[in-house]
Amino acid sequence: MDADKPICGRLPDSQYVELAVEVFGMLADATRVRIILALRDAGELSVNHLADILDKQPAAVSQHLAKLRLARIVATRQDGQRVFYRLENEHASRLVSDAIFQAEHSLGGTPRHHHGAAASGAEAVGDVEASA
Repeated sequence: MDADKPICGRLPDSQYVELAVEVFGMLADATRVRIILALRDAGELSVNHLADILDKQPAAVSQHLAKLRLARIVATRQDGQRVFYRLENEHASRLVSDAIFQAEHSLGGTPRHHHGAAASGAEAVGDVEASA
């Protein structure tokens, strides 16, 4: 069997390619991207607070959060009657940031996230993360 062989998820024949496509599909919605950005910035929010930030109805936000939870992109914590949502890990946030960086490239010129490239190594990375 192949159980003793290390599996690299970044090869074209990886078993994770189809799962990655499902993640992209889950993120192919503006409301879900905005939820991820809000949670990235705030850390943990309730449905009502997210709804206020996104200017959406709580029921609609709740449906998006349920899908993100099933995909293990967000996790929950209950405090009495209230449920708080947070990102499960940093990967969805990075995917969304990278997608926004890619979108900036489509506008032409030098994207904002490259403006810190003249700075030294650590500063340039900090500038990119700060602009995310």
